[in-house]
Amino acid sequence: MTHVVTENCIKCKFTDCVDVCPVDCFHEGPNFLVIDPEECIDCAVCVPECPANAIFAEEDVPQDQLGFIALNAELAPQYPVLSRSKDPLPDADKWNGVAGKLKYLQR
Repeated sequence: MTHVVTENCIKCKFTDCVDVCPVDCFHEGPNFLVIDPEECIDCAVCVPECPANAIFAEEDVPQDQLGFIALNAELAPQYPVLSRSKDPLPDADKWNGVAGKLKYLQR
């Protein structure tokens, strides 16, 4: 199993989760993070660190977010590894909790 970054990360990109990851499985896109399912060791330390509550164990991904399992796997090889936290996007707090953000995902 792996962990999955879901929709609420889009346009927020908080990176608190990155600092606690023991294997550098996070990859950074323009406005979204993903977890590489090949690298994730399912330790779950990232889950409570996410201010957007956007990370779930694969088996716990909400029904309406199941497409993000495949999306994380698809985008991880395309995005560079992120091994240190950085500032969130400038208007992250405004976007945190907003539904329907998939249309804003920048690849």
